[in-house]
Amino acid sequence: MELSINKEYVLNTAKELLQFNSPSGFCFDIMKTIAKRAERFGYAFETNNKGCGIITVPGKSNDKVIGLSAHVDTLGAMVRSITSHGTLKFTLVGGPIVPTLDSEYCQIRTREGKIYNGTFLSTSPAIHVFADSSSKKRDPENMEIRIDEVVKSKEDVEKLGICAGDYIFIDPKTTITESGFIKSRFIDDKGSVACLMGLLELMSREKITPNYTTKIIISVYEEVGHGASNIPSDITEMMSVDMGCIGDDLNCTEYDVSICAKDSGGPYDYNMVTRLVELSKENKLDYVVDIYPMYGSDVGAALHGGNNIRGALIGPGVHASHGMERTHYKAFENTIKLVYLYLTK
Repeated sequence: MELSINKEYVLNTAKELLQFNSPSGFCFDIMKTIAKRAERFGYAFETNNKGCGIITVPGKSNDKVIGLSAHVDTLGAMVRSITSHGTLKFTLVGGPIVPTLDSEYCQIRTREGKIYNGTFLSTSPAIHVFADSSSKKRDPENMEIRIDEVVKSKEDVEKLGICAGDYIFIDPKTTITESGFIKSRFIDDKGSVACLMGLLELMSREKITPNYTTKIIISVYEEVGHGASNIPSDITEMMSVDMGCIGDDLNCTEYDVSICAKDSGGPYDYNMVTRLVELSKENKLDYVVDIYPMYGSDVGAALHGGNNIRGALIGPGVHASHGMERTHYKAFENTIKLVYLYLTK
């Protein structure tokens, strides 16, 4: 299938979005960037009370309204408490694989907007000192954050303005290789947001109108379970664009668009899934159908929120989810093509 996707735009968008600090509930700055991009293409943008963005793309018909969603919120942490020796205990925002945080750089943001650098570390961080430095469990109870300031006590940290409830941003370490790999934390789900922005760029440039009016929801609380729980009432069917799972007995690779038939919330709409499979086959996309054993999506949140919709889930294959993730541009390309086909065929 030939489609004039702007690869440079998609990858640059992904890289830009991945640099933003946007853990669940702290997506103000990144949403301004999303709004500017949508409005630059001529599409209306609004936010709801909880901060989710809604981009409206007029269609050839208003007989029904299609919903798309992707989430811009990521995993993160918050300050739980300050220790007597001047380090921070933390609580998780979402579900990062905690052992991957050991030795990871981070930033602490105070309520006043001051930023301090730090490092996640085991409480037995030195092999020359602690017999259990290699074996100690890496979890919040056995880890802390070392602050890059001269602090020796709880009082020293408090003088910096740091307190419980301050956000802790994890360094994404984004890299895009010449061979087309995107390596970063939080490709879930900023990669999918970049795909939808790439689709909007294409539709605006080529003056493509979808068959039905389409509303794209950019959610900000997906990683904590209620991202798109409230959606515009005129949406009748909704498709989440989120990461595709890789591993164990699943079929997906980093080059495919994955179509999810069922996740932990149960099966997705049979007819929508079937249509997505047919479109993929007919247009020779690299696609797979998979079951996601430990997964929930914005469609699940919308259904649990009582919305009367049919729902589906697709997305680019992402390796090592909730750790140091990786995907390939080919997965983005296949995802953009399938969303395009879903809206126009």
